[in-house]
Amino acid sequence: MGNPDRTPSGRLPQAWNSEDFDGHKEENEMNARHAALFTSAAATGFLLLWTVAAPGVRAAAPSAPDSLRSVMAQLGRDMQATSLAIANEDWPAVARLAPKIANHPEPPMAEKVKILAWLGSNAGKFRGYDIQAHDAAQAMGAAAARNDGDAVIDAYARTQRACLGCHRNFRSNFISHFRGGRG
Repeated sequence: MGNPDRTPSGRLPQAWNSEDFDGHKEENEMNARHAALFTSAAATGFLLLWTVAAPGVRAAAPSAPDSLRSVMAQLGRDMQATSLAIANEDWPAVARLAPKIANHPEPPMAEKVKILAWLGSNAGKFRGYDIQAHDAAQAMGAAAARNDGDAVIDAYARTQRACLGCHRNFRSNFISHFRGGRG
């Protein structure tokens, strides 16, 4: 599935490409990319808020894998910082942040065992999303090192889609199982 903001050829829709729109083709394209990035950043912020909001409620929850929650919270902060760096076209910052996303810490073995036991036959799917995020974040870092903004944004979107896919497939049931339904 391609970028919904682009045509199948990878170009922005004609309204964004037209110099007749207001005579500023490059500025219009940049504004369209920034709008898409802002939407992605808003989604990241929502996911981060969901991960770290109401810590007092979670503190009373039964045996939640707390290290995974910490890993997810840090990933959310790193994704937000990356989004801001992309919006500012700060490619060195993106290059510094991308490896933190790609090579994020993992929970301790005891938590991993609990999580893997809960995942059962879905462990491969869960790991697949992590690998997709890892690979996309590495590509984002490489693109940032080349100052290739378009490739950075594409890789950021792939990273975000891997995160979203995992959250859609596992978050709700994870919260129900490990936190008694308290997110």
